[in-house]
Amino acid sequence: MSNIYSFTCRCCGKVYNELPLCFGIDYPYFYYSIPLDEIDTRVELTESLCVIDEKYFFHRGRITIPIVDYHEDLAFNVWTTISEENFGLRNDTWHNDDRTKHGPYFGWLQTIVPTYDQTINIKTMAYENEIGVIPTIKVIEELHPLKTDQEKGITFKESLEKVQIIMADSHKK
Repeated sequence: MSNIYSFTCRCCGKVYNELPLCFGIDYPYFYYSIPLDEIDTRVELTESLCVIDEKYFFHRGRITIPIVDYHEDLAFNVWTTISEENFGLRNDTWHNDDRTKHGPYFGWLQTIVPTYDQTINIKTMAYENEIGVIPTIKVIEELHPLKTDQEKGITFKESLEKVQIIMADSHKK
């Protein structure tokens, strides 16, 4: 079933044909600490993998928050750290049907997840999915509201409020 709820942004009045439920950023948080004139020499970046200074390894995955009274979930495409060994394993199995037999991989979240207070460096586990799908990221940081929402879900009303906040913040940039 497709997303059937139109959405009007509170801050600008723009009407979207569908409720925006997936958000993310292009780079891990650590990337923003690199001076612009050094990015080309210090950063290797693909759509889902990043290496900085040949010693800091990151991969992209998705945190999903169930919306308990709606047919779709709220999703955040995020970056987490990954060990060099696991980074190599992920690269070696990227196009392999058996890749779901590997992992999970521990990592530190490297994305500011809007509406969830401090999310940089909270504990996560990444679980491989089938070829063509980025890993599922599970928050394992005890007592963090992101972990609670990921496990228990949120209401449609709560998701609308989060989307309004995220959209308003994106319009400020």
